[in-house]
Amino acid sequence: MAKKTVKIKTAGNGGKGESVNNHSNNYTAKDIYVLEGLEPVRKRPGMYIGSTGVDGLHHLIWEVFDNSLDEAMAGYAKNILVTLLPGNKVRVVDDGRGIPVETHKQTKKSALETVMTTLHAGGKFGGESYKVSGGLHGVGVSVVNALSKSLIAEVCRDGERWQQEYERGNPKSKVKKTGSCKGTGTAITFEPDSEIFRDIRFNWDTILEHLRQQAYLTAGVRIQIRDEREKEEHLHKSYAFCFESGIKSYVKFLNRSQKNKNESIFYASKETNGIFVEVALQYIDDLTARELAFANNIYNQEGGSHLTGFRTALTRVLNDYARKNGYLKDKDGLTGEDVREGLTAVIAVKIVNSQLQFEGQTKSKLGNPEARGAVESVFGEAFSAFLEENPSEARAILEKVILALEARKAAKAAKDTVLRKGVLDGLTLPGKLADCQSRKAEESEIFIVEGDSAGGSAKQARDRRTQAILPLRGKILNVERARLDKMLASKEIKALIIALGAAIAEELDVSKIRYHKIVIMTDADVDGAHIRTLLLTLFYRYYLPVIEMGYLYIAQPPLYRISKGKDVRYAYLEDEKEKIIKELVKIAEAKTKKGKEEKEENENPEVQEIETEGENPPAGGLPAGGRGVSIQRYKGLGEMNAEQLWETTMDPGKRVLKQVTIEDAAEASKTFDILMGDEVAPRKLFIQTHARAVQNLDI
Repeated sequence: MAKKTVKIKTAGNGGKGESVNNHSNNYTAKDIYVLEGLEPVRKRPGMYIGSTGVDGLHHLIWEVFDNSLDEAMAGYAKNILVTLLPGNKVRVVDDGRGIPVETHKQTKKSALETVMTTLHAGGKFGGESYKVSGGLHGVGVSVVNALSKSLIAEVCRDGERWQQEYERGNPKSKVKKTGSCKGTGTAITFEPDSEIFRDIRFNWDTILEHLRQQAYLTAGVRIQIRDEREKEEHLHKSYAFCFESGIKSYVKFLNRSQKNKNESIFYASKETNGIFVEVALQYIDDLTARELAFANNIYNQEGGSHLTGFRTALTRVLNDYARKNGYLKDKDGLTGEDVREGLTAVIAVKIVNSQLQFEGQTKSKLGNPEARGAVESVFGEAFSAFLEENPSEARAILEKVILALEARKAAKAAKDTVLRKGVLDGLTLPGKLADCQSRKAEESEIFIVEGDSAGGSAKQARDRRTQAILPLRGKILNVERARLDKMLASKEIKALIIALGAAIAEELDVSKIRYHKIVIMTDADVDGAHIRTLLLTLFYRYYLPVIEMGYLYIAQPPLYRISKGKDVRYAYLEDEKEKIIKELVKIAEAKTKKGKEEKEENENPEVQEIETEGENPPAGGLPAGGRGVSIQRYKGLGEMNAEQLWETTMDPGKRVLKQVTIEDAAEASKTFDILMGDEVAPRKLFIQTHARAVQNLDI
């Protein structure tokens, strides 16, 4: 990238002999802007909630909800209700102590108004009100107030109900008494400001998943969510969560569709050195690991010291038990990779607010070094005792991790064979690969094509300079059910690995990948969908960084070629086909001459037929007046000639590509488990649930 030179012209004396530092005379107190109250939040909302997109919008709910959850964690609340209301409003109610309403000594305003209109004001910044809280990861309800078009705060305390209304963070009136009430609690009702957020529609599933997770982490607290929005797609749903077993129930939920290795879920909890530690785990018949780490109910996506302590203790305890009971040979040792295969674990710590440390602004990684020692001590001691007291459970776990050890050795040998003798050592690429001429990965793309027939058309159609073609024969191995050594024995998978040139699994180096667009191009039928799913499983399990970098795409070949005369159109959906036919008929009718020919046609009506190629069109679905309209249904890519394949599916100027992304890794993993795992019942339920959403199904 070319550098831009900026010339600075100094003031005075024609700009000669002047020091640039003289500009400091123009930088005075008037240039310092002081944003009072909640004004900085509205000026720079991204600094407080991360973004003004969908994530930031839902963060508003989390902030209000966290205040209620903190009351529950402190032992003052047992029930929290979150309601989605008409007009994009949200109401959060708890039965905690209620925000104080008396005059605050420092601000000379009601404590309620102080909390709602002042940044960093609340019971978590000092005193004994909240020793442990989750709300500290955000900036409080005052930010929600600033970013809401309207907000109403209601408090029940000492038998009296108090209320204050706000508009974009500004009080519309003073805190006023509105009547009497029984019990105590706080209710916050807010409407996000459309001036701040591009889209103010809340996602039911996102909220449901988050609140369910929080219920697991706060045992015994009842969290309810209602959807009362006045829209047809929302049927006033209502769910309530309350888990007396806490994270133990969470592990059970995560493994609900899996085959367990150890039947009973291990659970331990203890406070040590001021840190409360909870750990629950269970092994399943799977190749991947799921480890969820939390600090004060905040999900630490990148783990941190508590996760490190857990992993260290897990590896040490299993190695000690295995050697003591003759499961391991002297020269062998279990690695962290071995002991985590098939593991589902939830690690949760609660730390006093004043000592809580996170790395980075996103709070995705816990930084407290003492948390490592606390988890390692509590979990290590309890898990060692669990194995000694439950020999049958211990045997099931040890058989699982030792199998992983043996598979790791076999996989290493297989990878050495595939990778070191492949393109990584400069040898030839797979013979079936028609490579592109360019060696610049950023402009190169590879089409993974189903079958030799489609591969032949694609090779003729492609732009040889930037487009490579790799045809695959048949359906590749389901890697969800196979270990790496067996997977690397597959010729088709081996060819793909060598063609991509970036190794695989833990040796994957995305910087060496040969194409920045990897396009899965399969037929638009059931078999094509199956092959596509098998390839997606391979990429998700072994090439995840490729998806995260945005390099994986799915091609969208058309279902129909529709023509009338020289006018040719392509339909990618069933609904599109009907629309195109009507447009072609309309164009033809517009060209029809009026007069004698039209009169003769009216006097001598005849049945008009639509000429079709391939399958017959559905009965009753085509408009009248379609004489000469030709419809060709593509059953596969091989039915297209090179020109058609290029102009519909491969031409960068006309094609439609779907980029593969992952919004929720845990949910994606669960979906792959259901679709590609060994258990039939969950897959059958998934198909029955989503059958109506299927399009283009060939029966």
